[in-house]
Amino acid sequence: MKKISLVVPCYNEQEVIKLFYDEVQKIKKDFKNVSFEIIFVNDGSKDRTLELMRELSKNDDVRYVSFSRNFGKEAAMYAGLEASTGDYVAIMDADLQDPPALLKEMYEILESKEYDSVATRRVTRKGEPVIRSFFARLYYKIINKISKTEIVDGARDFRLMTRQMVDSVLSLKEYNRFSKGIFSWVGYRTKWLEYENVERAAGETKWSFWKLFLYSLESIVAFSTVPLSIASVMGILFCFVAFIIIIFIIVRTLMFGDPTSGWPSMVCIMFFIGGVQLLCLGIMGQYLSKTYLEVKKRPIYIVAETEKDKIN
Repeated sequence: MKKISLVVPCYNEQEVIKLFYDEVQKIKKDFKNVSFEIIFVNDGSKDRTLELMRELSKNDDVRYVSFSRNFGKEAAMYAGLEASTGDYVAIMDADLQDPPALLKEMYEILESKEYDSVATRRVTRKGEPVIRSFFARLYYKIINKISKTEIVDGARDFRLMTRQMVDSVLSLKEYNRFSKGIFSWVGYRTKWLEYENVERAAGETKWSFWKLFLYSLESIVAFSTVPLSIASVMGILFCFVAFIIIIFIIVRTLMFGDPTSGWPSMVCIMFFIGGVQLLCLGIMGQYLSKTYLEVKKRPIYIVAETEKDKIN
């Protein structure tokens, strides 16, 4: 009998966690000779999420991992993958924006042995703010131009993977994680399923525009060194421009004297060059900070409780 593990990161999801469990129970009848395990990962929730996980773990098909604090969704996904024991492993959101009904088709594709992963991408962004959709599309265009690792536009974390691919993903133990890039970087044959955007079943999204912006910066730093090259090119360019300006000033002084007018434009130029310098320092600082976090070798997450501890 094959087993499918469902990894479900949760942060303040008390409104939807039971709804998710009920939806999974509905689709089980579509599978023959397949068992399920649901692994909820509590990412430091401050509501009743952990309490509900404890209740659901009374069922044989439910397990949970609870962090000592909020470590972020990336850490939650990694912890769930580590805890999974299935022949196939899926990562899903608890808010039902990842339709459990797609699992049947995903499983059949993997059973054909033609693919190692079945991933999902949204073809519409229905229900999402226009500005947020605009910047999301802009981000995918930028990241795919500056990175050798392909990041598919509209890609979700929702995917079903073989055990071999999961083990490959787990072998990458970097602290600063961007799973969409990691899934692509490890390779393997991936089938993409497209579906229209589904709104949350209940509750509110935990991803603000600012959090998504910072997350996008982390992905760029993790999978591209082009920003460092841009900083170097800008340095060379401004050295060249400065040399031209010096020649121009010398020639003008020799031909027309040294007028004192023009200081406002000079101040503007100084501010502009100063801004470029700070931008370049900021780019290098981002890479340095990520290196600093990596070399400290801190754990990706810390577990405070699992269903085994509750039983004992």
